[in-house]
Parts: sequence; structure tokens; C-alpha cells
Amino acid sequence: MSQLFSPITLRGLTLPNRIVIAPMCEFHAVNGNATDWHIIHLGHLALSGAGLLIIEATGVEPRGRISRECLGLYNDENEEALSRVLAIVRRYSGMPIGLQLGHAGRKASVLNPTAGRRYGHAPASEGGWEPIGASPIPWAEGWPVPREMTRADMEEVLASFADATRRCARLGIDLLEIHGAHGYLVSSFLSSVANQRSDAYGGSLENRMRFPLEVFDAVRAAWPADRPLGVRFNGTDWIEGGIDTLEAVAFGTELARRGCDYADMSSGGNGFATIPDGPGYQVPFAAAVREGTGMATMAVGLIREPAHAESIVASGQADMIAIGRGMLNNPRWPWHAAEELGAQIEVPSAYIRAATRTGRNAYAR
Repeated sequence: MSQLFSPITLRGLTLPNRIVIAPMCEFHAVNGNATDWHIIHLGHLALSGAGLLIIEATGVEPRGRISRECLGLYNDENEEALSRVLAIVRRYSGMPIGLQLGHAGRKASVLNPTAGRRYGHAPASEGGWEPIGASPIPWAEGWPVPREMTRADMEEVLASFADATRRCARLGIDLLEIHGAHGYLVSSFLSSVANQRSDAYGGSLENRMRFPLEVFDAVRAAWPADRPLGVRFNGTDWIEGGIDTLEAVAFGTELARRGCDYADMSSGGNGFATIPDGPGYQVPFAAAVREGTGMATMAVGLIREPAHAESIVASGQADMIAIGRGMLNNPRWPWHAAEELGAQIEVPSAYIRAATRTGRNAYAR
């Protein structure tokens, strides 16, 4: 029996299989509002048969968006726009839907990378804004120096995370994930590469974890007790002096004590680095955190072959497999994986003839 296609329960949510559609930035929002593109994007992925679909990184305040074209959930208009999208998607799919909440910190206000322009900070003349961060250290040469956050700034961001969480609860989101990886705000506090503060929020790992854990606590307190909450964070920065696996396990241990339900393990982003990527290159971080904390983990990163995904779960290296670019390339990846691994999968009744021997009818909610 395929382990990839076995169910998994996180608090009050049971996923029918371990395949997760990873959150992927789309750069198609307007003033933080979801658009018709999100109906198309989320709608077709929700027919894939995966166990869970996670909506892209969503800014908890305007200055927390990666770009001005990124999703936000900081006002009523944002909430109403996403509600419209979800209502249409849910009409035709019963797939559980999660959402990734984040704040881009010193990596905010970038030029839209899908518009064919150079990648970099967007100036005010192109709708950009001043970034904030753990320390006044620019992300890269030529990028602006972020304003070092004060305690008042931290309180504002914590309130924004809590407010966005309550909006997610009203929208009926099934699962939340905090983006604590890739050099964005939470990640930058964790890493000595970006955090060189001399107060209670910098220096030792205990201090560097302080604000990230405050973010988690604020979200967990505002999120219904029966709905799962996870965190994506780095297993390494791939930079000397940055986050390493031992620090990742220590951070995961503190998250688990506070009621975190899973760790989505990634890497990099706190500065330019040479990353030895290849199929499953981040799986060892998921395995280390799983073993060191006892918490469920999600593996992500160039996992394309069903047999590879199956082996990761079956060997106990991770509990779930998140697929991003591979799912865009092949939106029916779960169907083909089910065929290869001899499992059955729910398929929309209109598509049942296309799913060969593995399909069974799935009906709208």
C-alpha cells in the first residue's frame, strides 16, 4: 500500500494523501486583492487530487508584500476578493485549502519578476516602499538599507499577523502556514547573516528566535484550536555563519512546544549562496527536524518522480511532500503518481474517464 497516498491527520484536519501543492507566488494581485487569475490558478490545481492546496505567500500588511503585485490580507477589500475566489473554487472541489502568511521584511518591494524586467528593489517611482528588517543590513548590493525595527514596529507586525489570521478563520481556510524561510522577515531575525542586533532580539540563538516565536504565538492564539498551523523555515542558509541544521532543530523544538503541527523545511534566501540543488536536496533538513523534534515535516524541493516521493515518506524522512514547479509543469501529477504507485485518487466526475483505473468520482462540497 502506498504511503504517499495514505491519509494524515493534523489536529481536526485529515488529508486524504500526503501530496501538498506548495504555495507559489503568482504576482497577479491588485492592491493585495486576488483576481480572476487566482480563480484559474487555484481552480485547476484544486482538481488535481492532491491532499492539500496552499495559497501563495500573503502579506499581513502592505509593506510586508514581496511585490506590489502580491496577495495581501490586511483589509476588508482583500478579504472580500479572496472570499470570491474561494467560493468559486470550493463549488467544484472539496480539496482542503491552506494559506501561507508572511512578511517580506528587507526583501519587500521588489520589481515584478514575471514582467520581464531585472530582479531588484522597486523604487518609489515604480510603486515601491521603504523596507523594514531585523537590522539595517541590505539584502544585496544595490538594495536599500532596511529600517531597523523598533519594539513598536514589532508590535504592529504582530497585530497584523493576528488580524490576518482572524480573516483566514472567517474565510474558512483549513490550515495556516507562517513563512519563516528564504530571508523574509521571520527568517531574517533567525539568521546572524541578517540579524546583528545588540538587544534582546539579537545575538544568541535564544534571542534571535524571540520575535519569530512571538509571531507564532500571536497566530496560534488567533487561530481556531482545531485547525493546524505550520511554519516554513530554513534548514540552512548555505552561508557560513548563517542558520545551520542544529539551529533549525532547536527552533523546531521550540515551535513544537508551542503547538506547531508541522515544519515545512526549505533553505537559503538570506543572501547570495551556492546551493547544491538536485532532486530532494532539502529532504535531509526535513528528516533532521522530524527526528529531533518529533514534529511532522513537509519536504519540498525538486521532487518530481512519484517513486522518489513515495520513498521519502515510506522511509520516514518526511510526512508530506510539497510540490510547486513540478505541479505547474504537470497539474495532474497526483493522478499519474496514483497510476504508478497503484493507488486510487478522487477525480472530478467530469474527468473520470481520463483518470484510467485509479480514478473515483469526487463531488463538489
